[in-house]
Amino acid sequence: MIQKIVERIKMKIFKKVLTIIMFSIMMFTIIVSCKQNIISTSVRVVEGKPIKVGVLLYRFDDAYISLVHQSLEEIQKENEGKVEFTFYDGKNDQSVQNESIDTLLEKNDVDLLLLNLVETNSTRLVINKIKERNIPVILFNREPVSIEAIKSYNKSYYIGTEAEEAGVLQGKVVINAWNSNKATIDKNKDNILQYIMLMGESDNLEAITRTKYSILTINNVGIETQQLALKVCNWNEEEAKKITKALLSQLGNKVEAIIANNDSMAIGAIEALQEYGYNKGGKTPTITVVGVDAIPEAQELIKEGIMTGSVLQDSSALAKALYTVGVNLVYNRNPLYDTEYKFDDTGVAIRLPYKEYMNQ
Repeated sequence: MIQKIVERIKMKIFKKVLTIIMFSIMMFTIIVSCKQNIISTSVRVVEGKPIKVGVLLYRFDDAYISLVHQSLEEIQKENEGKVEFTFYDGKNDQSVQNESIDTLLEKNDVDLLLLNLVETNSTRLVINKIKERNIPVILFNREPVSIEAIKSYNKSYYIGTEAEEAGVLQGKVVINAWNSNKATIDKNKDNILQYIMLMGESDNLEAITRTKYSILTINNVGIETQQLALKVCNWNEEEAKKITKALLSQLGNKVEAIIANNDSMAIGAIEALQEYGYNKGGKTPTITVVGVDAIPEAQELIKEGIMTGSVLQDSSALAKALYTVGVNLVYNRNPLYDTEYKFDDTGVAIRLPYKEYMNQ
């Protein structure tokens, strides 16, 4: 009997000792893992040295992206010695951008990547490369077709806008113009808005969504529309000008409005219209033209009454968000630390608001 009691006591002691040992091993593993994680993400950051950031832009000559570029440079000047941005031109070619990414990863001397992808369907491939180097990355402006690729890497986030909102606000600009000046806009008096749609890219999520919701918003208030043409102009002013000239030659005075996915294409359309005697200001006949971004050139045209309106996408606000969230990632803080930003339902995307821009 006594022997059985002794054996039970020994077994209880053994179990307690085993539990303590297992718990100690587990805690040691967690601590080592955390330390390794911290070292791998911040070892590049040396006290007194600026954070090194590689900024990969889809193309330098895009009007809006050039403003983001300028805004980031201004942040660097305001934070001298704290951050160092190096910019890479993707030249609207994913293979060119891939080379820049590969070079940066091979050198392994950047603390953060800000990525404005050329082709949004290449997100997963690019994320997997960056993940291998354990470098924080923020994709921005050109939203990936699938957010799952960003979710696959815990140091990957997206900062942009809600594409649907841009389309809705474009639609509201057109609605306001129609309600204020229907007698002039509805040239054939058929109570239908005949329009041309200038699309950024056929496979770009933002272009598709802006195109859809601009017209849906107009139709939802009871204004009937007729699409005379939809043309892809690759966000480019010259392409839009060339295509609009060809359409005006075919369609004549049937066109009552031109809706463009961005201001560069809207401005290209206006240049074409001006060659046909429209939108020159003053008492010249004017066709409704709406864009997105509210870049400075578009703002001037709107003030002069040459362009109907746009949707403001604040480049300085985007640059600030990229910098603030990026610094948090570099220092292993919560991405939203000390900010007013919030993630959307995906848990990895921050959406910055648009605003209508019209002549008051």
